[in-house]
Amino acid sequence: MLNNKQLLRQTVLSCLLFFCWVMGPAGSSGLAQETPRRPNIVVILVDDLRSDDLACTGNPFVKTPHIDRIAREGMIFRNCFASTPLCSPVRASILTGLYAHKHGIVNNIDRSPQTHRMMTFPRVLHKSGYETGFVGKWHMGLDSTPRPGFDYWVGIPGQGTSFNPVINEQRVAKLTAGHVTDVLNERALQFVKRDREKPFLLYLPHKAVHPELLQREDGSISDPAAANFIPALRHRHLYEDAKIPRRPSYAKTPRGKSALLRKIGDLPPLGADTVTKDEKIRDRLRMLAAIDEGVGQLYDALKRNGQLDNTIFIVTSDHGYFYGEHGLSVERRLAYEESVH
Repeated sequence: MLNNKQLLRQTVLSCLLFFCWVMGPAGSSGLAQETPRRPNIVVILVDDLRSDDLACTGNPFVKTPHIDRIAREGMIFRNCFASTPLCSPVRASILTGLYAHKHGIVNNIDRSPQTHRMMTFPRVLHKSGYETGFVGKWHMGLDSTPRPGFDYWVGIPGQGTSFNPVINEQRVAKLTAGHVTDVLNERALQFVKRDREKPFLLYLPHKAVHPELLQREDGSISDPAAANFIPALRHRHLYEDAKIPRRPSYAKTPRGKSALLRKIGDLPPLGADTVTKDEKIRDRLRMLAAIDEGVGQLYDALKRNGQLDNTIFIVTSDHGYFYGEHGLSVERRLAYEESVH
């Protein structure tokens, strides 16, 4: 029998070998090389990105040319699903290769101490000689200090803020200027551009396209339905006339679902009055524009320094989001296609 550590190592190495085999190095003309090198790995995790939010996955008006290029030159995994579609559990599953009932991160409460002990694939890669970098939102606790296995760490506390975020860079708190996506893209680019002898891993979990959650005076967080999606200023007018595509279940009451039909205070029943507003959806997709720009910057930097052909480039999400399907908005932890795919 394999212990957890051995199983994790086996899972991680199997996944990496699979990616190397099916994807090959980005832009390469052949799969085999006489002296194979250990590939660099770039993993970009977009918060709450739906499976149909990208141009390459069917959105009729969104412009994501750089992510589309990754898909075009590589491949799209069209049947990936989140087993526990909630931020913290999925992130822990991505990092450990385990289901939530095994790694123990089963909700979004602060589990910072537990995640300092977690065995993750970056720790395995670090032990095997990789230079590892984390830039972004940990989102398994409020603690923004470095986790084991990372040589370079830039973390934002909790959910962070959309503009002028405080970051924890190598254990030093810094107030930065600009949109949070641009700040993270800049730090990620600096890491990728470094001169190095080792292969590297960059793990970049963005705050976007998550809303700005407002904190009340008592310290509690405001209703996510009332939160705002805040894009970079240069993108605030994108898609102004775009018509949001709708699925057949849009604004429909979920019949036969007793848990969803129960009365909760003064809230209206699920249906046409509880859907996500069009402008909020546009703002989400506007936030995505800065992430796509960052993908392009990383791609170009890897190409310039001669590392692109030896880099596995992965863009993914933790789970989806409801745009009014089944009358649902904001909520993402239900086993519907919009949430789990």
